[in-house]
This record gives sequence, structure tokens and C-alpha cells, in this order.
Amino acid sequence: MRALAGMGSALALAACATTGSSQALADTGGQDAFPVTAEFDKNPYPSTYRPYPGVPTALVGATVFDGTGREFADTTVLFRDGRVEAVGSGLDTSGYTVIDGTGKYVTPGIIDIHSHLGNYPSPSVPAHSDGNEATAPTTPDVWAEHSVWPQDPGFSRALANGGVTALQILPGSANLVGGRTVTLKNVYSRTVQGMKFPGAPYGMKMACGENPKRVYGNRNRQPSTRMGNFATNRQKWLEVIAWAGDEDRKRDLANETMAGVLDGEILVHNHCYRADEMALVMDMAKEMGYRVTAFHHAVESYKIGDLLRENGVCSAIWADWYGFKMESYDAIPENGALLHKAGACVVIHSDSDQDIQRLNQEAAKAQAAGERMGIDIPDGEVIRWITLNAATAMGIDKMTGSLEPGKMADVVLWNGDPLSVYSRPEKVWVDGALMFDAYDPKRRPVSDFELGQPGEGDVK
Repeated sequence: MRALAGMGSALALAACATTGSSQALADTGGQDAFPVTAEFDKNPYPSTYRPYPGVPTALVGATVFDGTGREFADTTVLFRDGRVEAVGSGLDTSGYTVIDGTGKYVTPGIIDIHSHLGNYPSPSVPAHSDGNEATAPTTPDVWAEHSVWPQDPGFSRALANGGVTALQILPGSANLVGGRTVTLKNVYSRTVQGMKFPGAPYGMKMACGENPKRVYGNRNRQPSTRMGNFATNRQKWLEVIAWAGDEDRKRDLANETMAGVLDGEILVHNHCYRADEMALVMDMAKEMGYRVTAFHHAVESYKIGDLLRENGVCSAIWADWYGFKMESYDAIPENGALLHKAGACVVIHSDSDQDIQRLNQEAAKAQAAGERMGIDIPDGEVIRWITLNAATAMGIDKMTGSLEPGKMADVVLWNGDPLSVYSRPEKVWVDGALMFDAYDPKRRPVSDFELGQPGEGDVK
């Protein structure tokens, strides 16, 4: 396997509301959380990410979607030293490498809130299956980053074909509590520490519904029902609350992660399909003193858009995956549009090494489904579903997700309208460094598993 050389990334803190504000997560509600004193290093595997070198760059004359919902025609984007400097017309480009964007489009880097790259890398063989610690109903002690293989060719495919510059890697959904997530910069690195998004908060993966009750019910143990799911979860939260309030407590990796959720330092990403279960989970969160940041998959979110809006919870959804198990049968392609109409936060996610390469097209499909039922969603808002909304739900919206001065220069130049099936990334920058160029063989990623594939290697 050809080694990939490189760096990594970070995330920050926040909730997901349609305003893009982080405040929605600030109030945990329910019981008071117990503070966990710093008796130990809460991040013993720190990011060693350092941006690749870039040059001052001016993208001139393109149509720009800035990630906040706005669209600008014939506009210039300036970035230098890894940061966005300005977006506007008539800007002075002296001292910049000028790239003609006439007829092209610029967006922030695409962000995938739900990925298993590195934990289920290619080639897909049993030896590489490291995403589900399916040995107990709750495993908050495991960290997804300890399974990430940085040389997974899926990373370079997501960069080149999908314009993905940051992504959250989650454990699988066999468990009610699957463990910690990690946010990465999509850059080449020998180590996962070199990919970790500096300053990004951890997430904690939870799951409800069919998966945990099937996995453990088939072993003749709790949970085997949905009520067993909630009973197991509630009991675990009570144990964590008691541990966090014990002045003589000893280190416990599982309790440390869940106590971090109670403290608001770790964000909850909850795999959940049915609307009734999402409503119950939000009540459980209030009872135990935490907040759900986002429901993932969430195929029935359209039934409770008002509740999700009121609770400041995002829905990270597919455009149209459905029917692969019973709890996914009430999915509709208008899910995202109806959530948008209700004023709730929408994020389009992948959960797939394939869909991560075309999140722009998935977002466009969700937009088109809304248009067919009479809901008109501006293109700029749809781009927000795969940029700023994702960043907000991941807690990194103060650093990336939109083309605003001072933010990371995570930028994609598209050869056409990014909401068109015919368009693809032409150039991709991460922190102002050109990481992919469709016209430069030296900046087209290569791996031994896919030489000669579209976007991979020097195809002749």
C-alpha cells in the first residue's frame, strides 16, 4: 500500500439551529449536570495537524454560495495563510495567484457529519471491520479514532469526487451507546492524530430502535425490545450521574465519556429512525440532563419538525434511502423539504463510502423532491445543508462551514453548478492548501487499490 503523507483537522462546539447559533446546546435542561474535575488528560491523543503550505489565492468571476444561504454572481473569493480574507466584487487581487472562475461555482468545503471511512476502509474485508464494538449494549469507553486507518482510499475519493474537506467518523449502531466520534480534516497523513480537526469537540454516538434490540435480543439478553433499549440507557445514565457526583471516584473510560456529555463538552449524535422514538429520546435527554445535537438517518423527522425546531436538534438525513428494514419504511423523499419548511435544521449525510462522493447530488435530490410538492428552497440554503449546518451540528461552525473572513479556507471550485449531476470538483483547498486539482496529475490522489479510476491517478 502506498503510504499517504500528511496532516489532519479539528472541530469546535455548538448546536444545530436554523440560525446557525451554538446557543441551542448551551442549556442542557433537566437535571443539573455534574462537573468532572480535570484529574486526567481529557485528550491524551491530541491533534498534530499542521496545514499543508498554500499560496495567496484569488478565485475571480465565479458564482459563489457562501454556506450561509447566500448566493453571489460574478464574485471574487480571496484567501491567504489558510484563512478566507474577503468575498465580494471589485477586490484587489494584487499579490494573489488568480484563478479564473468565470462560468464556474465556488462553495465552502463539503462536510459529512456521518461517515465510517477509516473504520470500515477499502478493501472491505473482515480484517478491516473495526466500526462496531458489539460486545455489550453500551460501550462509551471506545473511541472511533482508535480504529481509523488513515490510508483508506475512501478519504481521497471523497476529496476528489465530492469536495469533502472535513468529516465526522462515528462508531457503528449495534450499541445503544457506541462510543466517541472524531472529526477529521480530509488530508493525507500517516496517523489519525495528523488528521484530527484541531479544537473540535468529541461526539458520542448513540442508537435506538431495531439495531441494538436485534443484536442483543438475539443473544437472549437485554435489550430485546424498545422498552429494553430505554431501560438500559436510563440505568446507564443514572450510574454515570452517581459516579460523576462521587468525590472519591476512580477513572472509568465509559463514565468519563458520558459525563463529558452531561458537562456539554461532548455532543450527542443519535442514530434514530422513527419519530415517536426521537420524541422519547428528547424526553430522556431532559430527564438525565443532556441534549441531543442531531438525530442521524431520522427518516421520520418530517412528522415532528416542530419538536425538533423547538429543541434545537438537527436531522442528518439521506435524500431517499428507505425500505431496508421495518423502521425505515415510512421514509419519504420530501423529508428534508418538510423539515426546512418547519424551520428545523437539515443536514444531508452519507453513512456510505459512495454517497460521500456525491453529497452535492444528494442535497439536490432532496431539494427537487420539495419542489415537486410546492416547497421552493433556494440553492444557497441547499448548499448550507452540506456545509454550515453540518459544521454547526459538529461544533466547528466558528472555524469552517462558510466562506466568511477569518474562517478556514476550506474551499471547492466546481466546474459547473454543484447541484447538477454533471458537475464535479475542479479544485479543492483545505486550509488554503490546494489538495486536489483535476488538471494536475501531481494533485490527483493515488492509491494502490484504485489506480486508473476516475479522479484517481494519471489516467492515460
